[in-house]
Amino acid sequence: MNKTIKKRENALICALTEACEMAKDWNIGFQWLTHTARHNAFPHSLLIFCVFSSDAEMDRATERSDDEMLRLAIQKQLAKIGVRVKDIRQHVRIDSEESCLREDQGNWQKRLARLSV
Repeated sequence: MNKTIKKRENALICALTEACEMAKDWNIGFQWLTHTARHNAFPHSLLIFCVFSSDAEMDRATERSDDEMLRLAIQKQLAKIGVRVKDIRQHVRIDSEESCLREDQGNWQKRLARLSV
């Protein structure tokens, strides 16, 4: 990883951590987030996974548009570090611990690799 990519990755982590901590305070069932990116196709390849503890909490967040609020918070944090994406909905995915356990036996690495395609 060269210096430019490392710098970008560190900025991404800081920005996403800020959005994550903010969202955890909303008490909507949101637990954590992570991201994947192919830096040779950045920012088009950037995917952010927002994880809720259960399918029910994830569905409730979608019904109440909390997922849109979460996307907006992420987009604002990305903009602060100069990362602009055309449509944030294409870059932020909502998921749940329950779905990972059911579909990928709780293996997040496997799940992220499968869903990042």
